[in-house]
Amino acid sequence: MCAQVAAIRFIERLSEQVANEFAAQQQYIANAVYFDGHTLPRLAGFFYAQAVEERNHAMMMVRYLLDSAAPVVIPGVEAPETEFADIVAPVALSLEQERRVSDQIAALAAVARDENDYLSEQFVQWFLKEQIEEVSTMSSLLSVVERSSETPMFIEDYLAREGAGDRGADPTAPPVAGGTL
Repeated sequence: MCAQVAAIRFIERLSEQVANEFAAQQQYIANAVYFDGHTLPRLAGFFYAQAVEERNHAMMMVRYLLDSAAPVVIPGVEAPETEFADIVAPVALSLEQERRVSDQIAALAAVARDENDYLSEQFVQWFLKEQIEEVSTMSSLLSVVERSSETPMFIEDYLAREGAGDRGADPTAPPVAGGTL
């Protein structure tokens, strides 16, 4: 085994972020199940796909920790929110979550820079770019859901037409531990 590559503080914060990504995965599954239960298959599919994406983000971080010869701990997460007042609430919660994750990723980049851990700083750059897309996608979806909450089939049509969140594979993405689902 090679010597640990990443700074200790960065490893600690990245390990915390693994938990955050798995928590986001769980929340997106809960959102998907909510929409599935309301017979809104496009919204459900969107959030099921988001859950896989969040899982993959966590596993990219795990792969980085493994490649850096750092200790890897797979954390437990709190139960997600599963009851919502209306169809707007899960999407609003998701936008709030993506904004919070953006702040967390920016803080990770700051730790790497503070520690002169240039390899870890470079690793985080992809996630910063990804968060711009995530917040933008969720902001747009929230706008559509808010405007169309009384006629949810308009939301389904929007997702079918626009393919929101369907960006395909990113060849610049870090590798995923265990491969991509």
